[in-house]
Amino acid sequence: MMEDLWVLYCGESAPSNFDFLGHPSSCTNHLLIICLDIVLLVLLLFTMFHKSSSSKSAHIPARFRGFSSLQIVSAIVNGCLGFVYLCLGTWILVQKLRDSGSALPLNWWLLTLFQGITWLLVSLSLSIRGKLLARQPSRLLSILAFLFSGIVCALSLFAAIFGKEISVKIVLDILSFPGAALLLFCVYKGYIHEEGDESLNGNGLYAPLYGESNVTSKGEDHVTPFAKAGFFSKMSLWWLNSLMKKGREKTLEDEDIPKLREEDQAESCYLLFLEQLSKQKEIDPSSQPSVLKTIIICHWKEILLSGFFALLKIVTLSAGPLLLNAFILVAEGNESFKYEGYVLAITLFFSKTIESFSQRQWYLRCRLIGLKIRSLLSAAIYKKQLRLSNAAKLTHSGGEIMNYVTVDAYRIGEFPFWFHQTWTTSLQLCFALVILFRAVGLATFASLVVIVLTVVCNAPLAKLQHRFQSKLMVAQDERLKACSEALINMKVLKLYAWETHFKNAIEKLRKEEHKWLSAVQLRKAYNTYLFWSSPVLVSAATFGACYFLGIPLHANNVFTFVATLRLVQDPIRSIPEVIGVVIQAKVAFERIVKFLEAPELHSSNVRKCNMKNVAHSIVIKSASFSWDNLSKATLRNINLEVSPGQKVAICGEVGSGKSSLLAAILGEIPNVEGTIQVFGRIAYVSQTAWIQTGTIQENIIFGSAMDSERYRETLERCSLVKDLELLPYGDLTEIGERGVNLSGGQKQRIQLARALYQNADIYLLDDPFSAVDAHTATNLFNEYVMEALSGKTVLLVTHQVDFLPAFDSVLLMLDGEILEAAPYYQLLASSQEFQDLVNAHKETAGSERLADVPSVQNSGTSSREIKKAYVEKKLKGNKGDQLIKIEERETGDTGLRPYKQYLRQNKGVLYFSAAVLLHLTFVISQIAQNSWMAANVDNPNVSSLQLIVVYLSIGFSATFILLFRSLLTVVLGLEASKSLFSQLLNSLFRAPMSFYDSTPLGRILSRVSSDLSIVDLDIPFSLVFACGATINAYSNLGVLAAVTWQVLFVSIPMVFLAIQLQKYYFSTAKELMRINGTTKSFVANHLAESVSGAITIRAFNEEERFLAKNFHLIDTNASPFFHSFAANEWLIQRLEIICAAVLASAALCMVLLPTGTFSSGFIGMALSYGLSLNMSLIYSIQNQCTIANYIISVERLNQYTHVPSEAPEVIEGNRPPPNWPVVGKVEIQNLQIRYRDDTPLVLRGISCVFEGGHKIGIVGRTGSGKSTLIGALFRLVEPAGGKVIVDGIDISTIGLHDLRSRFGIIPQDPTLFNGTVRYNLDPLYQHKDHEIWEVLGKCQLREAVQEKEGGLDSLVVEDGSNWSMGQRQLFCLGRALLRRSRVLVLDEATASIDNATDMILQKTIRTEFADCTVITVAHRIPTVMDCTMVLAISDGKIVEYDEPMNLMKREGSLFGQLVKEYWSHLQSAESH
Repeated sequence: MMEDLWVLYCGESAPSNFDFLGHPSSCTNHLLIICLDIVLLVLLLFTMFHKSSSSKSAHIPARFRGFSSLQIVSAIVNGCLGFVYLCLGTWILVQKLRDSGSALPLNWWLLTLFQGITWLLVSLSLSIRGKLLARQPSRLLSILAFLFSGIVCALSLFAAIFGKEISVKIVLDILSFPGAALLLFCVYKGYIHEEGDESLNGNGLYAPLYGESNVTSKGEDHVTPFAKAGFFSKMSLWWLNSLMKKGREKTLEDEDIPKLREEDQAESCYLLFLEQLSKQKEIDPSSQPSVLKTIIICHWKEILLSGFFALLKIVTLSAGPLLLNAFILVAEGNESFKYEGYVLAITLFFSKTIESFSQRQWYLRCRLIGLKIRSLLSAAIYKKQLRLSNAAKLTHSGGEIMNYVTVDAYRIGEFPFWFHQTWTTSLQLCFALVILFRAVGLATFASLVVIVLTVVCNAPLAKLQHRFQSKLMVAQDERLKACSEALINMKVLKLYAWETHFKNAIEKLRKEEHKWLSAVQLRKAYNTYLFWSSPVLVSAATFGACYFLGIPLHANNVFTFVATLRLVQDPIRSIPEVIGVVIQAKVAFERIVKFLEAPELHSSNVRKCNMKNVAHSIVIKSASFSWDNLSKATLRNINLEVSPGQKVAICGEVGSGKSSLLAAILGEIPNVEGTIQVFGRIAYVSQTAWIQTGTIQENIIFGSAMDSERYRETLERCSLVKDLELLPYGDLTEIGERGVNLSGGQKQRIQLARALYQNADIYLLDDPFSAVDAHTATNLFNEYVMEALSGKTVLLVTHQVDFLPAFDSVLLMLDGEILEAAPYYQLLASSQEFQDLVNAHKETAGSERLADVPSVQNSGTSSREIKKAYVEKKLKGNKGDQLIKIEERETGDTGLRPYKQYLRQNKGVLYFSAAVLLHLTFVISQIAQNSWMAANVDNPNVSSLQLIVVYLSIGFSATFILLFRSLLTVVLGLEASKSLFSQLLNSLFRAPMSFYDSTPLGRILSRVSSDLSIVDLDIPFSLVFACGATINAYSNLGVLAAVTWQVLFVSIPMVFLAIQLQKYYFSTAKELMRINGTTKSFVANHLAESVSGAITIRAFNEEERFLAKNFHLIDTNASPFFHSFAANEWLIQRLEIICAAVLASAALCMVLLPTGTFSSGFIGMALSYGLSLNMSLIYSIQNQCTIANYIISVERLNQYTHVPSEAPEVIEGNRPPPNWPVVGKVEIQNLQIRYRDDTPLVLRGISCVFEGGHKIGIVGRTGSGKSTLIGALFRLVEPAGGKVIVDGIDISTIGLHDLRSRFGIIPQDPTLFNGTVRYNLDPLYQHKDHEIWEVLGKCQLREAVQEKEGGLDSLVVEDGSNWSMGQRQLFCLGRALLRRSRVLVLDEATASIDNATDMILQKTIRTEFADCTVITVAHRIPTVMDCTMVLAISDGKIVEYDEPMNLMKREGSLFGQLVKEYWSHLQSAESH
């Protein structure tokens, strides 16, 4: 019985002695090894069982959940060993069955299979699951495995050295020893860690708190699975499955997208960057550390790792042609060993799979590096703009800073993805040349020469492209600057009817940009042509050389050559793109670095925060300050000491340096000489209100903790209670960007509330009362300045002389110097200038007309009694009717709609179809070329010369087709972006004001910057490449199938599967890209707001909070972006493995079918196409995904090309006569206005008549509808009912341009544009210089303009920030004087001007517009005292309309009440 078993096992009778035990090929040896294997397996089972019964390892500390590198190496090495053992066993078994038809004897194959299974199970369990197993048994197992492999290794070495025999099994036995050593090391090292950890764990330090362990916070939980993914999950992108599944089941929302890992978040990246930067500075303190070097140091590990994957990819890729060569030889019947075909097919499959894994890792990791760099730069730019000095602000405007983040940082983030392409392409070429040398010998040098020539020809092109790209960026900046300026000031443009002019200016800038765009795109087209035709040139040179050198052409060398060329083709074709990206990144990087190195403010040396027992809050000693170091100092010779708790008023005429003094105290203006010290926390209220997008409550609290008692008191002190009751959601109402849906007074009071809530030590108030009516101003002054701020240091800039007596000290400023500083009466006695100022006020106050009104002592109810009980409205209902709409984004699959929108522009379909047809012709000619070669390469009737000439003539004709295709692409792109831009611009300029009120600027700006940039540069080529690559992929598949039709059985299901996969992918990816688009505008929006509010943010010391919010917004944007490119890799990886299967099965077909079924030429052709099938399919999918992502930009632009527009600018059939209005009589009949369809009426049926030539004053409390009435006159809002008739013409029947250009207005917020003084007064260039000078003289600006070097051509920077607020107001008066309309509207035009200037102004208006209708909305009573008629409005209704004197005599008149309040506080101020 034993004998039979032995024969069954060994195939021979039992050995007599045990001398064979030591010999690796003896039966006894085999039996011994199998027994050892069984022991190991039993022990493994025991270990597993032991583990499940012991609960010891239930809690593994988080840091041990990933795999260490040692574990990974051990798993890979031992796994491969086990796998090879298994393959060897299978092979031996198959051989046996083939040779003898039976599986006996068992020993050889059973041994290797057993060895393989054991090795796989033991090594993988210990390497990967080691930490989950019980400690003692697993240690024992690893020691035993080590000993066994040591014995086997020794025996094999013995046999190899002394027996001089070597086999695969012997090699494996020897290799198993280092594998076992790794395993042992792995198990012990893991437990050393764990012991160290247990010593911490033992005393319950890490024991979870009661109930905490099973309640993880939602935030923690929702980090991307990538963070915890293991090695295999990362390699196969398995961790993404959950998100892909969710995206398939429902439309993804913002909250479905997981957060980034800790180390990929903006803050971590930025802090790492700063740390490295400071290290660089320590090494070399003298020079500025290089930003690029620092970024590389931060990410060198990731760069190296991705580089390793790139290298692996190139190596596996280059194996393809070698395998092909071997295949052709096998197909011709020359195998070098048996079953070589099978081995080759399997090798082919594996090499393709490894290639796929490594390329996906390379791309994913590079993209991630790019993302981190983008986040880091965005954060650095944001932080920089918070500290930018004023001189630097002139060179980097808000629009440009926006561009740095939305365009430049984005381009740099794209760069790491292409970084390795720069060297891998060259390496691949070298590999290709080596393979070519094996195939065609010396003829390789011919191809090398051609390749070198191609690259050399490209050098000057690249230089040109760099230059054009820089020019394009500059042109883009200019256009963006103009766009953002026009969009911000759209209301002013509409009031002045200047939209057309500004639109033309932007179109002109766009033309300039278009010129450079076409230059860049044409270079790109030539580049593309050059590189796409290079394979033809290379094959021409090589085959020509072969002919002359007499190198024989056979199927195997010709098709090895063709296959190599096809593989190198794609990298070579991507060279122009790589060059383009490198150039774009270089230009962008230079711009960002230049910005990051711009000078900063050094305000920290001004402010000292400790308030402990200091004698003075502010000490300035003989200091001078200058905004920029070029011109003369803005403030000279300033001496000022303010004690804690002191109240100081600052007054003086327009442009005397009042606001600059506050700015100096804030540290905003560089100190040229002398010293300045400020002690204590500062709260600042700027002259132009700065309001953030968000709720009113957020604006007031401004980052502090909520204290409801203090909050309620703040609202009362700032008279906001009543206003909040009128708003739909109380203090939770969202206010638009720059507070568009609040009146001027409300904005200013919210600013005051913000300052008060901060509870600071020093309050700097820059003329906060100018925008509110007299009653509110008195209220605010008494309650806010005198009561709420009692005990605080206050510096108040003001024009209201009546408040001055209440102050401890009054500073009188003139021309940048403090003329005198003393209490009110002392100053009045000693200073002539101050007397003039006060008297001017008394004159304007119209005291002579007030004198005959019975004087009132203390006007009735005190403001304390008036105070309403503060009611917290409990908010019901949804946020549906908030003003700021949630940004629209398309959802679901929009199919071909965006593509149609893109191609419909300017004959796009024609260009596109022509380009695709040309590409199809090109592909067909390539196939024809290769078929000719395949059919005739081994045909004795065709001479070499004939073969080569036909091959090349087809090739050359094909390249010309390519040239036309490239040019058509450029034309398509240029035409489409031209047309899309002009549609967008028309739509934006014709949009009604309500659109701007409810749309944050960032949304519009992100469309005219980043989305437009993608449409300009990226879409045209991507679109054509996507179609081209798809045609290529299907043609490759077609050629494979045509030669080996059997492949269709595999490939048809595979193609079906691929299309299904792609659909599955798109449902998630489209949403990810859209969310990426909408979150990008949050970043842009926040940046735009911070740029405009930088002074306020710095004053309140809130930089850190804003920076943190910026980090958060960058991450919110980065996460969908990261997941969207990860999803892209996920899809491609799955498709690549499908491709590998198709290719391997095609190869198997060729091997299985009897020799001679196919000519070797066609086998060569099929496989050379098949090898690049993988690549071309990937390229096609990649391009399809890229274009699908890019086309979303077209979708986003399209949303704003169809904004419902205002009424037409001109109605041809109904134009007013050229001199209309002649009289200026305005009749308002039952006028009703609402801002949006779903909101209540703001004006509720107003009827009155303004006679021609009358001066009408409109008064009313803040928010009563005064400014809305003005808006209705200019049709900024269309009436919901009723009409306005001017000189017999109903204004709603004529064109808007005709209407607005005939009225004059001085708007509430004075706006200046970037340009010259002349341009600001007369942008349409309708007036001569002398007229302009004359007007400047009338509005008190002549000296100010003459002082500047340029005169009328002197500069006005963005927002006019180099002119004071009052001067800007005077410029607006100048515009009105130049226009000379019969109807002039003053919307609180004199709010920011001192009384003396105001008097001159009023006089000018009285004389210049004596016979015109002047409608004045006023907060200051004196302004309306000399009007013919006064209209009082309250809550959108007319309360009274009569002559001012009649109204004052009337009992209970609203106007009378306002006058009395004003008069009483004038008297109380004087009596102080």
